[in-house]
Amino acid sequence: MLVKKILLYISAFIPLYALLLTKIAIELINNNIKFNILNTLMMLFLCIFAILGVIGVVLNIKIKPKTHITITSAVNITEKHFLGYFSLFVLFALTFQIELICMAVVFILILIMIGVVYIKNNLFYINPLLNIIGFSFYSITYKTKNSNEIKNAIVMSYGKLNNNTKVFANITDYNFNIVKR
Repeated sequence: MLVKKILLYISAFIPLYALLLTKIAIELINNNIKFNILNTLMMLFLCIFAILGVIGVVLNIKIKPKTHITITSAVNITEKHFLGYFSLFVLFALTFQIELICMAVVFILILIMIGVVYIKNNLFYINPLLNIIGFSFYSITYKTKNSNEIKNAIVMSYGKLNNNTKVFANITDYNFNIVKR
């Protein structure tokens, strides 16, 4: 379970990894920086983390939802979380000089600190990559087919969720819930 959580956390930063790789590549092409051990390691690190993130998302999205639920209310909460991450990406991509050892260390430490908070608080629904590829995040109330008890969850849906919609879902305790029609 912890490995899944770590992979989901890593996947949230795939757009950032792509921006930083692009920045390094452009700087190398323009001869603003030279190939050295740090640049090579950072490019390798970013590529490996991007691949691990893709694996984490694919493993979690491929899980077939088994529970039939009826959504009694759905509120789109995507905008509450996406812009916060986007500003973090812009900060790193525009201002960080990742080719400097001190900045590379700070970058890694920031990722670790954010990761502790992200994993400890089950913030897996805050994943800009999923939003970029078309998922939206919803706070829902629902009931299962076998119970009239109303429950709450945060879910991701490819497409809009409406009230009184019947969907399939796997509701987990770590807030990575995908609903499918």
